[in-house]
Amino acid sequence: MRADESPVARTRRARRMNRILADTYPDAHCELDFSTPLELLVATILSAQTTDVRVNMVTPVVFATYPTAADYAAADREKLEKIIQSTGFFRAKTSSLIGLGQALVERFHGEVPPRLKDLVTLPGVGRKTANVVLGNAFGIPGITVDTHFGRLSRRFGWTTETDPDKVEAAVGAMFPRKDWTMLSHRLIWHGRRVCHSRRPACGACPLAALCPAYGEGEIDPVKAAKLVKTPAEVAVLT
Repeated sequence: MRADESPVARTRRARRMNRILADTYPDAHCELDFSTPLELLVATILSAQTTDVRVNMVTPVVFATYPTAADYAAADREKLEKIIQSTGFFRAKTSSLIGLGQALVERFHGEVPPRLKDLVTLPGVGRKTANVVLGNAFGIPGITVDTHFGRLSRRFGWTTETDPDKVEAAVGAMFPRKDWTMLSHRLIWHGRRVCHSRRPACGACPLAALCPAYGEGEIDPVKAAKLVKTPAEVAVLT
């Protein structure tokens, strides 16, 4: 964060960066496949510690086998574990999905509730997962603070916070609520493609002139361009 930058100036700079990202990633979106709030909730739980591509390979079978909350509640543990095993941490995820189904049936008539305070009471659901579901399944603005969003928020000098809830609050205060969901997609896409954790492609970054961390990565334009991930590479590596 720039020591000589006022909160107003920081907010203006952040909004300029968001506009540039909007131009850079006009097709930014949730990269998990789903058709209902329940499917997105399940897919997001499965996405922990694995790639969206891996989840999308598994969920067609999951969704076909367990189309309702009641189906998850009554799921055979061994069968569900086998289906989702390739996503990693499958025993814990199975427990979350069975518990999720039971909670939805018992407390919400089998439906995914469209409120943050209700979503975070469900097994396996924290604020990040809840905001993914709210923003993408219900059209209710939410900020998704995953590892990419948190890293970029600090690199951009928008906040020094490391706690995801505090990052969410700090960044959310700088943008109109209606922008929150798309802002999340743009930062996540940029983090996956350009602003990498170890070797950011600074010399190929459209935000270079506005970023206080410019120079932490490769600044030579030709070398930096080679670090930018293609969609296919993003699918494999994130």
